[in-house]
Amino acid sequence: MTTLIALGSTLPPELPAILAATVGAVLGAVIGSWLATAAVRWPRQESASGGRSRCDHCGQTLALRDLVPLASWLWLKGRCGVCRQPIHPLHPAMEAASAAIGAIAFVAHSDRPAVALTGAALGWALLELAVLDMRHFWLPDRITALLAAAGLALATGGLGISLQDSLIGGIAGFGSLSLLAAGYRTLRGHDGLGAGDPKLLGAIGLWTGWEPLPWVVLGAALLGISAALVLALARKAPPSEHLRLPLGTLLAASAWPIWLIGTASGG
Repeated sequence: MTTLIALGSTLPPELPAILAATVGAVLGAVIGSWLATAAVRWPRQESASGGRSRCDHCGQTLALRDLVPLASWLWLKGRCGVCRQPIHPLHPAMEAASAAIGAIAFVAHSDRPAVALTGAALGWALLELAVLDMRHFWLPDRITALLAAAGLALATGGLGISLQDSLIGGIAGFGSLSLLAAGYRTLRGHDGLGAGDPKLLGAIGLWTGWEPLPWVVLGAALLGISAALVLALARKAPPSEHLRLPLGTLLAASAWPIWLIGTASGG
């Protein structure tokens, strides 16, 4: 993430909207290809960076023609060109989502490409966390820590919110969910939040400051309620009190648009 943010400082001071969307989408699709590989391999205790890309089924090393984001998946009709096993749907889904994040961020800040790249990097990191939490109820500390360090570095360097607001946001985000988790554990006798959720909200607070955090939590709550209703309708049964939803996914999905709107309205 820090490399991407540094790259932003080398971009032209302003990009036409169409060019900005294209640059953001292409860069996002490429980043999304790696994010999907990591999301598939990390839970299996495999490296996403070691060696050349290979098929998750047969292990065959992939040629360059098999690695073009989205285009290769369409050309191969969603199957490995060697063993013909289905390519994990997470690959095209995350490539498309990352492309959309890049395009939106670059269009929203076409007059400030460095801010656009910063926002895209935030969105990509939150996307990876959202997917891992949704599929495995897992928020890797390595990503959360990198997210927190980047937010603090931006504030320290005068590229984001003030350092004071960043620190207060980080403390408020981590502290509020930690207290909520402790209270729930005391009242119910078991954990209601994962250990990674307070860390994630703390990292988000380092990017946004403390003022948007209630909106982030409210947005996550509304998304959670909507998800519970959809699941209840699909199962044709009332929502269960034992339904488990990935709070990290909900926080990530809520945080990025709030950060984007805040930075866009802030000029």
